Amino acid sequence: METWKRNLWVLWIGVFFTAASFSMVVPFLPLFLLQIGVHQHTEMWSGLIFSSAFFAGAISSPFWGSVADKYGRKPMIIRAGFVLFVIYTLMAFVTNPYEILGLRILQGLLSGFIPGAIALIGTNTPKSKVGYALSLISSAAASGQIVGPILGGVIAQLVGNRFAFASAGIIVFISTFLIIFWVTEENFIPSKEKGSIKNDFNVAWNNRPLLLVLSLTVVTSLSVMTVEPILPLYIVKLGGSSDKASLLAGIVFSLPGIASALFAPFWGKWADKVGFYRVLIIGFLGGGIGMLAQILFNHIWGFSIMRFVFGVFFCAVFPALNGLVVRSTADNFRGRAFGLSQTANQIGGMIGPMIGGYIGGIFPAQSVFLITGILLLLAMGLAYRKGNDLNHKLKIKELPGE
Repeated sequence: METWKRNLWVLWIGVFFTAASFSMVVPFLPLFLLQIGVHQHTEMWSGLIFSSAFFAGAISSPFWGSVADKYGRKPMIIRAGFVLFVIYTLMAFVTNPYEILGLRILQGLLSGFIPGAIALIGTNTPKSKVGYALSLISSAAASGQIVGPILGGVIAQLVGNRFAFASAGIIVFISTFLIIFWVTEENFIPSKEKGSIKNDFNVAWNNRPLLLVLSLTVVTSLSVMTVEPILPLYIVKLGGSSDKASLLAGIVFSLPGIASALFAPFWGKWADKVGFYRVLIIGFLGGGIGMLAQILFNHIWGFSIMRFVFGVFFCAVFPALNGLVVRSTADNFRGRAFGLSQTANQIGGMIGPMIGGYIGGIFPAQSVFLITGILLLLAMGLAYRKGNDLNHKLKIKELPGE
């Protein structure tokens, strides 16, 4: 098997299990807070614990991107894997919310498994296959996010949340060893430039295609996360208050992920043929219309169908953005570029839930879907307006002095 194909499949497994381990832990943190005796200000602690990792990750991602350009993406994936193993294992022994908060901050500061995998794939895959490879990795993350809550819920039900956290650590530990022995990073030229986050931002600022991608990443992440705070309650409201409705809520919640697992490879192959910009615009258009269309349905089945349709189109967006990061940067800046992309993602992920929770607390839930859909369509308009001007400028140049 060709090296890039072996890398792709091993990293697919690693990303799948890492995403699964994350979703085994994070959705159950609010319930775990209650179990350890946090009965006052539980919502405040829950929000703080959720957003802390995003905030820490936004700060640290450019640094780890710079280190990856000096020492390689594979060492960064391995480092992040062992960090997650330690954090998830320690999570099984916490006794108060301060310890959970500290571990979540460390997770944000020190992790980066999936961004590292994306960067390695983007650099070590033939250019004609980059879209397919990045979309396949995206489907791995989506599949893991579907399986994780189910697996975590079953383990928590049988033996408790603490063992579920420890199991998540073991899963990441095994994934990391697969990377150590089976992934080969061939196309790596160490950066000789002295690390400087300020300089990295200056390079990105002067790289108009990359700056556009980073701006779209913030808007995209913010848009998706705006819906997250109100979505579970809205689904249960549409389905009724029975136990069956609660089960249905979990299924409906996962529908975009299922669509991503099924359709992301298709979008990737098409992006290799027609270009990432075209796929990105279609993804934004279909995702925006699909989000707005969810407002029209007051029953769970129609809403479920539109959630799936939304997922079919929206799953094209992040792989296309990652592909444009590859196309718009030099190999020796690739790790830093993905670090900046991760920062943009984290900023959107941090701000989005606050906006959604605030709007959902004042206005009807449908208003959150309306705003999210409009944001995605505005992102499409920005990509269309700027993309045609910048598409022909995606010529990769080596950085000065390297």
